[in-house]
Amino acid sequence: MEFFCYHRDRTGSLPLRDALLEEHWSYMDRFDKEMIARGPTLTGDGELPTGSVHIVDLPDVATARAFAFDEPGYQAGVYRDVLLRRWRNLLGRTMWEFPGGPTEGDRYLVLGLGEGPGADLAVPPGRDGLIAYGPLLSDDGERWVGTAALVRAPDPEAARAVLTAGRYADVEVHRWQFGGRS
Repeated sequence: MEFFCYHRDRTGSLPLRDALLEEHWSYMDRFDKEMIARGPTLTGDGELPTGSVHIVDLPDVATARAFAFDEPGYQAGVYRDVLLRRWRNLLGRTMWEFPGGPTEGDRYLVLGLGEGPGADLAVPPGRDGLIAYGPLLSDDGERWVGTAALVRAPDPEAARAVLTAGRYADVEVHRWQFGGRS
């Protein structure tokens, strides 16, 4: 089962986040084989982290919850909240298989939350900029609750355009970069 996990930083937690970076990476190293994508979201200028995205393939919901809430930064209070949802990998690859590589172009997390009939349940045309893409689902995997995409785009508006306008209660666009050990 694939899961989308987004830890959002608490205001003023950067010193604690920095102090725990090695612990965070060591924790995530334990899930290396299960990792589909990972990396921090950043301020608009790309200078400071604002959150941490992990897309992982784990056996069940309980394991996914343990993954999200046992993370050292979460345990220490770095994050203000965590979004954890089932996810479906419509591209069928990891971020490391993205043809654009880890540094070419600007990258964004596009997160659309909604209800009702699912939207954007197929890979959109022009998938060259898609790093990861898929629907967010209820714990049982039956109900659509949104869509999450990691995308290379020239600007936030172009990144936002990967989701159908008017189909979401809320759409967030965050700068994002490939994560993990350098």
